[in-house]
Amino acid sequence: MTILPQRPIEPGLFTWPADQPQLIGSRCAGCAEIVFPARTTCPRCMGMDVEQHLLATRGTLWTWTIQGFRPKPPFGLPEQQHFEPFGVGYIELAGQTRVEARLTESDSARLAIGMPMELTTVPLWRDGDHELITYAFQPIYEGDDSHAAQ
Repeated sequence: MTILPQRPIEPGLFTWPADQPQLIGSRCAGCAEIVFPARTTCPRCMGMDVEQHLLATRGTLWTWTIQGFRPKPPFGLPEQQHFEPFGVGYIELAGQTRVEARLTESDSARLAIGMPMELTTVPLWRDGDHELITYAFQPIYEGDDSHAAQ
């Protein structure tokens, strides 16, 4: 199997390349509202004095579901690639915002509202000479030593 260079599904969503990627949001200088993805104006006060803001890499699962059918373009896989159900949910980044994200876990028995989650990246599909990747959140299970504290 050939290893292809990776590239983000969309530039500016998360830091890349990075050993520990972070989501790129924006913060309003006027009202302190933090949003993701980054915006050029504040959706809360309509202020235009916003700046890039890197979001926390850990949060809690606020709500979730399992995506059991192929999403329609442009969000879905190319038709020729095999589809597997995946988790999708909102992750609460304490003191910042809630982020809609793909989840690395698709077994509903292993997901629970309020569980700790950590940002990662996952491959989506191959696009010519690249493997497209996106951000996702993975559960941090009690007793799991594979997730070092950040």
